[in-house]
Amino acid sequence: MKYFVIAAVALSSFAQDAPLTLKDAVRQASERYPSIRVSREQIAEAAASVRLAQTAFLPRVDAIAQVNRATTNNVFGLFFPNPALPAISGPQIDGDQMRNVFGAALGLMVTWEPFDFGRRQADVDVSASAKARAEAAVARTKLDVAAATADAYLTALAAEQAVGAAKAGITRNKEFEQIIEALTKAELRPGADLARIQADTIQVETQVVRAEQSVAQAKALLEQYVGATVKALDAAPFLKAGGAVDAGAAGITAAHPQLVEQQRSIEEIIARMKAVDKGWYPKFAVQASAFGRGSGARVSGPFAGGAHGLYPDRGNWAIGFTATLPLLEFKQLRIRKEVEAQRQTREESKKELVERELSGRLAQAKVQLDGARRINTLAPRQLASLQSVLTQTQARYRAGLGTLLEVADAQRQLTQAEIEAALARLAVWRAELAMAYAQGDLEPFLARLP
Repeated sequence: MKYFVIAAVALSSFAQDAPLTLKDAVRQASERYPSIRVSREQIAEAAASVRLAQTAFLPRVDAIAQVNRATTNNVFGLFFPNPALPAISGPQIDGDQMRNVFGAALGLMVTWEPFDFGRRQADVDVSASAKARAEAAVARTKLDVAAATADAYLTALAAEQAVGAAKAGITRNKEFEQIIEALTKAELRPGADLARIQADTIQVETQVVRAEQSVAQAKALLEQYVGATVKALDAAPFLKAGGAVDAGAAGITAAHPQLVEQQRSIEEIIARMKAVDKGWYPKFAVQASAFGRGSGARVSGPFAGGAHGLYPDRGNWAIGFTATLPLLEFKQLRIRKEVEAQRQTREESKKELVERELSGRLAQAKVQLDGARRINTLAPRQLASLQSVLTQTQARYRAGLGTLLEVADAQRQLTQAEIEAALARLAVWRAELAMAYAQGDLEPFLARLP
């Protein structure tokens, strides 16, 4: 058992120290990033709204029970319904106006709308379209977060590659510094040459510090998305150029998450317009009620005392059919429909704007990918040429035929070329990521990674 625990701890430690892959980074960001969770909660809210709208098809059942003690003074006449004056039923009773008795009421009312000309279904459709829009918003948010996470990952890798290339330049400078130091001690070269190469080494070390700062910043952004500490990145799949995406193969389709979300917004407005159209239709209701009343007051005799009126002693039932038509709401509903029509026009214009922006972004990504591939093809040739130049200038310097300035310039160019060669490979991947993001689907890009 002890060995099992030790092995489990070791495997856990290994898992924690294992390099983070780009796929894992995107997966973790998709699971943990707060904006995605917020969008998912909006779907749950919209789904609840659909269920709420569906309850309108159910009959309404209201029950009431009441006990009171009050005076029984009453007059004939009418007053409009209001929230302040309680109603008194029955005829006027002459006598002591301060007499009071118990009263009780118990009843049950069932109301059901047998047909509604599609009004309730229109309300359900509005809620369902809002849910569809929320689902589209989740897909768009996941695309944005995944693309931002992948870009932060590749940015961190590029900074790490720049650090490695700059450190290689430091190593070369220090090796050549030892040669110059030996030549200076032998009085074959002036001491200024040693100071000059040391200054160049410090300059390259400064490049390393800046590159390491870029690594830290990029990792901090990546950690923001994945919600965990990032110790190491898996650079192996990116040491070769991408080269598998046809820059002219695909364009923007209606399935792009941004276009889908915009289309769902338009459909939600159309659903609301249909619901507004149903608003002026009459409402029909079948109603049934059973109720009882009790009162200690009697019209034809003395008032009953004691507990009389605390319970219902007269029962009734009623069945009816009610039709209601909102006669003066037609103009209001027409204006509401005009408002929704303006919103539809606005959202359709926004959809056209999104289409143009996506097409422009895709065109830029294609140009970026083409240029990155061409630069990546030229980078190795430039690197090989500068390595040869550095070897020759160092040999000329040792033979006393060249100057230190030539060597220092060759070393700087080689270091810069190594950095650019490392970045050129990653630039191809970043351009392919931009292509995938512009097309609205990162799965083909991620599928090429282990």
